Amino acid sequence: MQTPAPYGPIDYLVVGHLSEDCTPEGIRLGGTAAYSALTARSLGMRVGIVTAWDKDLPLHSLQSIPIAGETVEQSTIFENTQTDNGRQQWLHHVAPSLDYYHIPETWRTAGIVHLGPIAQEVEPSLVRHFPDAFIGATAQGWLREWDIDGKVFNAEWPEAPFVLNQLDATVISIEDVSSDESRIEEMADVGQVFAVTEGAEGARVYWQDEVRHFPATHATEIDSTGAGDIFATAFFIQLQRTANPWKAAEFANEIAAISVTRTGLESIPGPDEIYSIYSAQVKV
Repeated sequence: MQTPAPYGPIDYLVVGHLSEDCTPEGIRLGGTAAYSALTARSLGMRVGIVTAWDKDLPLHSLQSIPIAGETVEQSTIFENTQTDNGRQQWLHHVAPSLDYYHIPETWRTAGIVHLGPIAQEVEPSLVRHFPDAFIGATAQGWLREWDIDGKVFNAEWPEAPFVLNQLDATVISIEDVSSDESRIEEMADVGQVFAVTEGAEGARVYWQDEVRHFPATHATEIDSTGAGDIFATAFFIQLQRTANPWKAAEFANEIAAISVTRTGLESIPGPDEIYSIYSAQVKV
């Protein structure tokens, strides 16, 4: 069990469930909050996580990152299985929803707020509470539903127009909308900066009535789990620093390319690797 840390000031706040991911090798820690927090820390940020988690969830990978919210009897639990039609995801349990009152007062002035739902657990109204922050979202958890057996499928997102209009940037995966280009166009029209990750094809970014595609950096893929969250975190941080979505996407692509060459939370690039990317981009 992780020892609670004092809630001092932070730069990067991520709100979303930590999850238990059932794999053939056993249970491992997952969720956007985990991948995002570790990436932000590697990028030099003071990070805090707001979540709902089982006190027995293995959190050693997040040591020194403060966690707030509430402890519950059971964390959100996902399982991915391979079928003849590709990957099928199952949701076995959902922890309670997360709202503004879960956020420590000292964290409410973070410069970057990342809303990272994985199972509709983050209240969409949170976008109203951070008028001075850069607010980004990985919207996959608002684009998911599940049936009575826990089988996960892509869903409508009725709050999309309201939420997207309030966000400084949004990142989704093309898989989140089953490659439906009409849905992508609808969301991009509302969002301020809207990015779509496309796995080995790279990513595209919509901004100011323009769209640009950024090819993925070549890498030998071992495990792509979390790569979208890692991309999004690097994208948000670099966008907040530079106000240039194109440069932010190039940087995030490089970070994500490193991540797919390793497994699980070990995929997070280290500070030295990130510094090398910064240095290479500065020379260009």
